[in-house]
Amino acid sequence: MRVDLHNHTPLCNHATNTPRATVLKAIKEGIDIYGFSDHAPMDYDREYRMSFEQMSEYEKEILELKEEFKEQIDIRLAYEVDFIQGLVDSRVLRANVDYLIGSVHFLDGWGFDNPEYIKVYKNRDIDKIWQEYFDAIEAMANSGYFQIVGHIDLMKVFNYLPKKDIKLIAKDAISAIKKSGMSVEINSAGWRKPVKEGYPSKEILQICYEKDIPITFSSDAHKIEDIGFAYEKSIALAKEVGYSKCVSYINKDIQLHKF
Repeated sequence: MRVDLHNHTPLCNHATNTPRATVLKAIKEGIDIYGFSDHAPMDYDREYRMSFEQMSEYEKEILELKEEFKEQIDIRLAYEVDFIQGLVDSRVLRANVDYLIGSVHFLDGWGFDNPEYIKVYKNRDIDKIWQEYFDAIEAMANSGYFQIVGHIDLMKVFNYLPKKDIKLIAKDAISAIKKSGMSVEINSAGWRKPVKEGYPSKEILQICYEKDIPITFSSDAHKIEDIGFAYEKSIALAKEVGYSKCVSYINKDIQLHKF
């Protein structure tokens, strides 16, 4: 079973893979369950996400494709939601979707994974910002809003790695994820980035396995070429740690699959 749950559309204003072309490529890649989880609207950083007015357009198009291609692929509808305290909108949380991915892309207004702001790393204490990041992941898990943790160690994207043991930095956040019942995605986008490593690292994934936290798989596709990218690497990483099953969601109910 090939599952790929974190993927985008042009409505986020930084993706080019149109939904129909995406579905056709996913079928070609042999993906069984494919999730559209475009960036949810929010009254913040609006240029990189759909508007609230576009939610119905997005949901309608994905559901129509789901019906059209139901004999060839199982399409799921979702949102990736930026977790920023006080800015997660109830209209998104109430949306009739299969799951919500909770992600952290900002620390006190700093878009740390945006190349435009990469210079900020050189002026910050690396261990402190890593801890701030995982504190935000912990708060996101504790919110109870989401089913999947998006790219759990995204802070490593530009290869600015902590000096402190990552297992100690991430410990409380991973405990909160376990308590929340969320799953963690193995997101292959990291292999396309300067860090040249999937999210999460083997070290973090090992902790998740030891805590019996379920996993899922994601391409985080923003263009056609990304769909199914490095899927075999993701599978190999999961198996190396000890996983043999992954999850998906229907109406926020968890489904278990062998891979």
